[in-house]
Amino acid sequence: MKKGLLMLGLFLILLLLGIGLGAAAFYMKIPMDFWDRTLSIPHGEMKVVVIRPGLNARQCAQAFHEQGALTESPARLSRWMARFGIDRKIRPGQYRVSRANAWNLARQLRSIQPVSSILTIIPGMDIFSLRGLFDEEENPALPEGGDLLRKSILNDSNYPVPMRSRIPSTEEGRIAFLLPETYFVVEETPGELVQVATHAWWDRFGVLLSPDVTSKDLREASTVASMVQREALWDDERPMIAGVIANRLKKEMLLQIDATVIYAWKLKGRGLTRVLYSDLELNSPYNTYIFPGLPPAPICIPSAESWSAALAPEENDHYYYVARKDGHHYFASSYEEHRRNIKKARAE
Repeated sequence: MKKGLLMLGLFLILLLLGIGLGAAAFYMKIPMDFWDRTLSIPHGEMKVVVIRPGLNARQCAQAFHEQGALTESPARLSRWMARFGIDRKIRPGQYRVSRANAWNLARQLRSIQPVSSILTIIPGMDIFSLRGLFDEEENPALPEGGDLLRKSILNDSNYPVPMRSRIPSTEEGRIAFLLPETYFVVEETPGELVQVATHAWWDRFGVLLSPDVTSKDLREASTVASMVQREALWDDERPMIAGVIANRLKKEMLLQIDATVIYAWKLKGRGLTRVLYSDLELNSPYNTYIFPGLPPAPICIPSAESWSAALAPEENDHYYYVARKDGHHYFASSYEEHRRNIKKARAE
């Protein structure tokens, strides 16, 4: 009798297990759109969840949980994300979702697209135009945008750790390390822009720096890169102009770069479109017609090509150049040759 009851119990267990496995197999074969058509996603409280760059599926699930959009454990959401094949497709941005359990939240994530903002750093921007990205007229949500930008640039935590001991300490000095690019940011804030742009710079140039490169080396390179950015219109000439700057510095010649004079006057509140002889008398450390050596800080944000030129200037014997009508330059090794080139350029 006891043996019969034992066998009956075992039979029932196996029957239930079979039913469960069969149901699971049946469920697994049903297309996901069947459930979307049959069972609508419950409309719960709407939540905005911010997913930062660099998060894996488990960390994304944790973010949805911590920000109040998930009613179950992050582990369950992570498993459903893997089941739907979205565990490696979650992109950074702001997600507006209905608060739900793991299954229903994962169903939402299959079709929802994150909202992100676009910020563009243009090569040649100076500190004034960079602040313009966050002024009250352009961004009413950030009435203190200029001040927030300054604080964000001076905040070491916004930079990759290896950069922090090497970059200048001033706002003007640090903007050169924002790599010009169009960035899709989670939040349209100065801190977000500084983080993504400086990490992009480090990813591009950090591997090129030897361990013995000092903060002084980087400050000087950033200043040269900024001058190259302003002086060269064509990328193929940037290493040549960087070479001219290097040659003049070695020979302790005045750099005599018009772009630094234009920036010096801009700091005084006056905009120049061309430099006249009378403009060269300005008493400013940025006036390279009067003060020897490099200016105290970069005059703009250099492009990647200008940075490459500054870090690896062309070895040449040129000390002079003059712009032609098409934006290219005539280069010269002597002042006499330079004077002839000036006549050629004016005759074009």
